[in-house]
Amino acid sequence: MLTDGSASGIVRSNKPHDHRNKSMARRTKHGEEVVAYILQNIEAHPQDITRFTSAKFGITRQAVNRFLRELVANGQISPQGKTSQRRYTIPALKEESFSLPLQGLHEDVVWRNHLAGLLDDLPSNVRSIWEYAASEMINNAIDHSNGTTLSVHVERNSVRTQIMLRDDGIGIFRKIKENCHLEDERHAVLELAKGKLTTDPKHHTGEGIFFTSRMLDDFAILSGDVYFTHEYGKEEDWILQREKPSTGTAVFMNLANRSSRTCQEIYESFAAADNDYGFNKTVVPVHLLRQGLEQLVSRSQAKRLLARIDRFQIVIFDFAGVENIGPAFADEIFRVFERAHPTIRFLTVNTNAEIDLMIARARAVQETPSPPSES
Repeated sequence: MLTDGSASGIVRSNKPHDHRNKSMARRTKHGEEVVAYILQNIEAHPQDITRFTSAKFGITRQAVNRFLRELVANGQISPQGKTSQRRYTIPALKEESFSLPLQGLHEDVVWRNHLAGLLDDLPSNVRSIWEYAASEMINNAIDHSNGTTLSVHVERNSVRTQIMLRDDGIGIFRKIKENCHLEDERHAVLELAKGKLTTDPKHHTGEGIFFTSRMLDDFAILSGDVYFTHEYGKEEDWILQREKPSTGTAVFMNLANRSSRTCQEIYESFAAADNDYGFNKTVVPVHLLRQGLEQLVSRSQAKRLLARIDRFQIVIFDFAGVENIGPAFADEIFRVFERAHPTIRFLTVNTNAEIDLMIARARAVQETPSPPSES
């Protein structure tokens, strides 16, 4: 994750990384797989990558060390310490920081003039994700932040690219809380996680943050005292509360340079099966509704969770991180609301036996017939 360093001025660092020595050129397909594995795992195993890779591919440690020496010679990894305590890091190959005035700024111009050149050698699918993600987040700062300055920091190494955007505006969670009349800034995170949330519905669909967070490997927003993070492949989003509030909004984005993901597959994964184009399916992380140690027991909590759900055709309630729910909470969602919206398909994931029982009981309740009216 990028740090909170200053993004003023311009700093460039472009180290050579296009060349390959003759031994690299002669490398077999198996060798390429070994190198890719080393680069993907060296951050998690900086000291034992040799043993880790040797066990993975069934090759000698000496063979792994030859690959490591090649990567060091090409500047893709850096060794630190003596042989017995040696650890490896991945140095930055490209790094740039700049600041721009938000007044009169256009996101496509920022992409074309400042970002595209740093990313133009990435695979087309990865470059497309970055163009979408950067454009959406920059546009949010332009249209919604009420700030004066946008700061950008880009850092690339041989494995991944990270981009941080920061504005000096009102703060995204505060603005959503005020515009949507929410009780708490943390409730803004829950609404963002559902998707289709915007403070300017005439000009925006509310899809930008939702899809951006799903396309990237890591996505996070820091604003005020709330820190929201989403990691690709993980079923949970997280809200962390900071003791020292920050000003404005900072967005952190991270994506592997060789990711096989595409924009289209993310769009399609949130479209109902009978609708090829619409954003009609959402996953609601139920645990984001909780504050502190409170339990999910009340109808008021359920109604908060259900806000704007009627905009979707398929709603998946993700109960990861939730151990139990109360009968009133379950009844409000899985009987009252579900029966009032028969065209919406309600699904659940990551439940346990206790939650399943509460949901089943709510759905099994029979409607009490109304008494006959007196003539």
